[in-house]
Amino acid sequence: MANSKLNNLAEVLESVVIRFVGDSGDGMQLTGTQFSDTSAMFGNDIATFPNYPAEIRAPQGSLYGVSGFQVHIGSVEISTPGDEVDLLVAMNPAGLKTNLYAVKPGHTIIVDTDSFTKKNLEKAHYESNPLDDGSLSNYRVIEVEMTTLTKEALKDIEGLDNKSITRTKNMFALGMVYWMYDRSPAHTIEFFEKKFASKPNIIEANTKVLNTGLYYAETLELIPNAYTISPAKMNPGTYRIIMGNTATAWGFLAAAEKSGLELFLGSYPITPASDILHELAKHKHFGVKTFQAEDEIAGIASTIGASFAGDLAITTTSGPGLALKGEAIGLAMMIELPIVIVNVQRGGPSTGLPTKTEQSDLMQALYGRNGESPVIVIAASTPSNCFNYAYEASKLALEHMTPVILLTDGYIANGSAPWKILSTEDMPPINNRIISKATENWHPYDRDDATLARNWAIPGTAGLEHRVGGLEKDRVSGNVSYVPENHEYMTKIRAEKIKRVQDYIPEITTEFATSGDLLVVGWGGTYGSLHSAVKHMNEEGYDSIGYAHFNYINPLPKNTETLLKQFKKIVVCELNGGQFANLLRMKFNDIELIQFNKIQGLPFGNAELMEKFKQLLK
Repeated sequence: MANSKLNNLAEVLESVVIRFVGDSGDGMQLTGTQFSDTSAMFGNDIATFPNYPAEIRAPQGSLYGVSGFQVHIGSVEISTPGDEVDLLVAMNPAGLKTNLYAVKPGHTIIVDTDSFTKKNLEKAHYESNPLDDGSLSNYRVIEVEMTTLTKEALKDIEGLDNKSITRTKNMFALGMVYWMYDRSPAHTIEFFEKKFASKPNIIEANTKVLNTGLYYAETLELIPNAYTISPAKMNPGTYRIIMGNTATAWGFLAAAEKSGLELFLGSYPITPASDILHELAKHKHFGVKTFQAEDEIAGIASTIGASFAGDLAITTTSGPGLALKGEAIGLAMMIELPIVIVNVQRGGPSTGLPTKTEQSDLMQALYGRNGESPVIVIAASTPSNCFNYAYEASKLALEHMTPVILLTDGYIANGSAPWKILSTEDMPPINNRIISKATENWHPYDRDDATLARNWAIPGTAGLEHRVGGLEKDRVSGNVSYVPENHEYMTKIRAEKIKRVQDYIPEITTEFATSGDLLVVGWGGTYGSLHSAVKHMNEEGYDSIGYAHFNYINPLPKNTETLLKQFKKIVVCELNGGQFANLLRMKFNDIELIQFNKIQGLPFGNAELMEKFKQLLK
């Protein structure tokens, strides 16, 4: 049960932003996930942002080893994990040092004082203890001997070593936060019972520490004000919290069912895309075939083979892997086989920032192959609509017989949000182009008049034998051809096939103003930040600012130029050096564009966006 005594006493808030930080072994991701799931069960709208180091186990107490999880919950629309933090839970000095900047003045910080030792303070580059030197006077600091109290709570439980006991202190912190925001611990206790079903002492320990933290916060009255956030008003339906990578995997499952094909995934594990492989590997009962390849090239080569054999075939990767897959993507484009390549973008170049977000692979997706080799490129924009765009990528690949690159990024892939569970009956049909028998005068490169897609002839089907490979094909027979005019014809027809996809995708529309002084343009995973900033601008009375968000990149929606010309100024906001802005310049060279770029491994913040927009509107 929730703490009913708070119902009449708690201050009601519309939303709150909470960040849990500590060492990568302190369980901050689990703590944040449990608070998020509990709040979702309560009915709040929610957005999360996990942020963790690239190293498997960074040096304990180091600044670059801090792992964090931010969650934004509310009774109103929540489209971002939030900017400034209302509550910071810092399990060590390094977590406090690297995250203090985000806490609103006057708001709350909970710290585990047991971790503020001389050694840990030195690792965090503190010259003095911030809990004693007055540097935190602008905040409400709640000092808790969290490790000591955890050990005291578990002193009578047998079978636990000191390491196991200490690892449960994150549940003490979670219990305190549950009390602060009138949350019930029931969902988390149920989680313990399922996860540790064979280890009753672990269930008992975590449950006891969770409740100890909750009662400690309540009985000692450390927190003078408790808060509650009412359930959000959402469209009727059944919801669950879903991460972007999970949603992507499920979108492919739905597409396979709708198209009547078996699903094949051939991939090499790479951060932050690996969870798609992990998720699909759980669903063999749906006929899913997953292949963990020895490298990126083998991953896409197996995908091409599966497509040739008639499967809905996908491969997943991130930027460095997409570079390795480039030649094989060109092969699939040349053969005109349907495959989907998911690129979960991360900070680059090279190894770069593997656990941080970026949008810097756009030009690679568009042009990162030899020769004239256009493919369809689309981008998801929220954790939940990763499902929709995985489904859409599959539909476009199968119906237009071409590779499709689906771009997501670390921000939305690892983030989570409420997702209204869909039925495949409510989703648009997917018509694959497989032909089961030869017709008179059949040729492998006969094309549909509308889409220019060729038919999909499965090997082993009598009468449908044909040649495949990377050499140029004759426009009719499919045999190897070195005829110059044929090569030019085939190059142009493959490009025209991609261009005609414009007839099968929605036109671009604006949110808020449809014409006016300023149009904000974004694409991909920046949607939440940009939508939220423009929404706040409109609420402040700036009603001449509109927002256009692009999910279809190649081809662009056919009305793109017309829409852009409805505004006096256009600012393109992206997490790179200006790649989408440059694409628009190439397509529409008479339209002047302003760029606003950020390349820090972090998403846009509301404050920085609104400051820029107000400056442009002056």
